[in-house]
Amino acid sequence: MATSLQPAGQAMRARARMVEFLRGQGIRDERVLAALNTVPRHAFVEEALAGHAYSNDALPLGHGQTISQPYVVARMAELLGAGGRPLGKTLEVGAGCGYQAAVLSYLASDVYALERIGKLLDKARANLRPLRLPNVRLKHADGNLGLPEVAPFDSIILAAAAPSTPKALQEQLAVGGRMVFPLSVAAGEQILVLIERLANGGFKESRLDSVRFVPLLPGTE
Repeated sequence: MATSLQPAGQAMRARARMVEFLRGQGIRDERVLAALNTVPRHAFVEEALAGHAYSNDALPLGHGQTISQPYVVARMAELLGAGGRPLGKTLEVGAGCGYQAAVLSYLASDVYALERIGKLLDKARANLRPLRLPNVRLKHADGNLGLPEVAPFDSIILAAAAPSTPKALQEQLAVGGRMVFPLSVAAGEQILVLIERLANGGFKESRLDSVRFVPLLPGTE
């Protein structure tokens, strides 16, 4: 597990400053802000980077992966819960170090987090274990395929950029469900996309902010 020598009081103050920064950047959902104020981000990064845990930066995790900026984590969660909507049963693709799954655990009834890199999944398990979050389940799996045996999901969130709309995941959305993911639209250009499943079975797509994520890759390792 990533550890930190950062004193508890210092970490809490840094976390509170991070939340105020996010509020200043336009994050309005108090449920999301409370979740980010609760989860100790410094416990999910390498000890050498713990001093940067509450800056609005993506940080390296190894294996070519990163932990997303707090603003991006907050923005995506806020999109899923817009209008006060409960996140319900949630699928996360790209568990990474487990941080986003921990945040989602305070917003969703159940979180199913998939990670394709086995060693990174081991790290996520170790990071999450001390938090004792009973509604988070981790699985070593190809996120492109989703988790059909547990579908449908009320919410789906991807922490890696897809080259096109992930149809298998879209089909695992419940009616009224929402999926938010980064989409690669050109070389070096990605945008955040929100997809909503309508009552008639169709889908509504909204294209939103520019973002930067690692690519969504197939298979497991």
